[in-house]
Amino acid sequence: MTSILNKYSNFTQRVIAGLFGALVIISSICYGQWTYFIMFLLICVVTQLEFYKLVGLDGMLPLKTFGTFCGGCLFIISFLVEGGHISSKYYFVLFPVVTCVYLIYLYQSKAVKPFRGIAFTFLGILYVAIPFSLLNVVAFQPGSYTFELILGSLLILWANDTGAYFTGVRYGKRKLFERVSPKKSWEGSVGGLILALSMAYALYYTTGSMELWRWMGVGLIIVIGGTYGDLVESLFKRSIEIKDSGRLIPGHGGFLDRFDGLLLSVPFITAFLKIF
Repeated sequence: MTSILNKYSNFTQRVIAGLFGALVIISSICYGQWTYFIMFLLICVVTQLEFYKLVGLDGMLPLKTFGTFCGGCLFIISFLVEGGHISSKYYFVLFPVVTCVYLIYLYQSKAVKPFRGIAFTFLGILYVAIPFSLLNVVAFQPGSYTFELILGSLLILWANDTGAYFTGVRYGKRKLFERVSPKKSWEGSVGGLILALSMAYALYYTTGSMELWRWMGVGLIIVIGGTYGDLVESLFKRSIEIKDSGRLIPGHGGFLDRFDGLLLSVPFITAFLKIF
C-alpha cells in the first residue's frame, strides 16, 4: 500500500491511509470482541516495538522482545479477565514474569548501564501496554463487550485531531506549546474541542449507551488527554531528534504518532467511567 500511495501528495496519502485504517479498525471493533481483541493486540505489540526501536536510536538498550512479550501478556490477561473468561487472580502471573527483566540483565555482561535498559523496558510497558490494556476495561464496562464506548472514544479522538488540524491550518496564529510542537495553535485546539464535543453529543443521540454528561466528560478528557499525549510524544521525538515515530502509515508516520493521544487519554477515561 505504501508504494502505491507514494505517488500522491502527503495530504492525499494522509487522507487515504486514514480512511482505510479507520475502516479496518471500526470493522474489527463492531464485528465482535475477538476481532477487537486481535486488532488491538496487534496495535499494542507494533506500537511497543516502535517505542523500543526509537529508544534504541538514543543509545538505550531495552529488552525489546521480552518487554513487548510482557506488554502482550498484560493485554491478553486483561482482556480475558474483563471479558469474564478467566479469574482476576491471573493478574498475579504478570508480576513474576515482569520481574524476570532484572534476571535477564544480570546475565547480559555486555550491558554497560543495565539499569537504564531496565528503566526503559518498564517504560515501554507503562507508556504503551498499560493504556491499551485499560481499553479492555472500557470495552467491558457495562459487564459485557460493548463496542459503542471503544468506537465512540476513537471517533471523538479522531474528531479532535481533524478539527485541530484543519482549524490550525486555516486560522492558527497563537502558539500552544511552541517549545515542543511549533505547529500547534490555540485556534486549532478550540476547533478540535468543538468538533470533539459535537461528536460526543452525536454519539449520545445515536447510541443512547450513556448519559449526555458522561459522553461530554469522555469528550473533554479526550480533548485534553489527546492534546497532551501528542505533546508528550513530540517531546520524546525531539529528544532523539526525529520527525516521525515510523513510516508504517503513509502520511501519518508510525503507530505511536497515531495513538499517542489515546495512550494518555485511556487511563483518565477508565478512571472516570469507573468512579462516575
